[in-house]
Amino acid sequence: MPLIGISSPNEQEAERYCEAISSRGYDHIVIGPTGGKTLPEHLHGVILTGGLDIDPNIYGEDTDPEADVRISSERDEWEIPILKQALANNMPILGICRGMQLLNVVFGGKLIQDLSGHRNIEYPDDKSVFHQIYLSPGTKLAAIMGSGGFIRVNSQHHQGLGEAQKAPSLLASAYSLDDGIIEAIESPNHDWVIGVQWHNEIEEELYKTFGNIFQAFLERSDRFENNINSHS
Repeated sequence: MPLIGISSPNEQEAERYCEAISSRGYDHIVIGPTGGKTLPEHLHGVILTGGLDIDPNIYGEDTDPEADVRISSERDEWEIPILKQALANNMPILGICRGMQLLNVVFGGKLIQDLSGHRNIEYPDDKSVFHQIYLSPGTKLAAIMGSGGFIRVNSQHHQGLGEAQKAPSLLASAYSLDDGIIEAIESPNHDWVIGVQWHNEIEEELYKTFGNIFQAFLERSDRFENNINSHS
């Protein structure tokens, strides 16, 4: 059975991600700051969860004083080395919200420090607010979701990226219809590295297709484990 690492500052913030994995019969551990900067052994997939903003200094910019930037430098310090190790091992990786943004930064991209229209400013935790995005046909994400086309996703982030900020080696696999902001990325140079801007761990009826992404990630983690066992 594959073991999934869920990167999060603490168990409480990881709860919904853990439920998404355990409800599908898979084992998991929470990767946090107490584990240092080394990827735990015997993992077969990594989920990068949402959370506070990435320090703009990491991607070569100063913090915009007019943006509501709330950074977590401590998290950056341990999470970036762990992500780089997972990428070097060609391990399946799913980045969600901040996790997608971290993927873009580690691949050499930048971020827009403040976006309008992608989060309910008055009620930032309101999970009933959503917007429509377009899935690019022919991408891994479109295949996972069934096809390219239009889907609705929740609106709970205030940072993101456009074409100008996207890391050159990454492929944009979904866009916001209203402003062209990139809503999902994937790495064509890795077996399974996908980031989504929306909070995929929310799996109420409105967002029931979000589970397809978790299932595809776990199936790829199965294959990763099998490959390791076949060469041991």
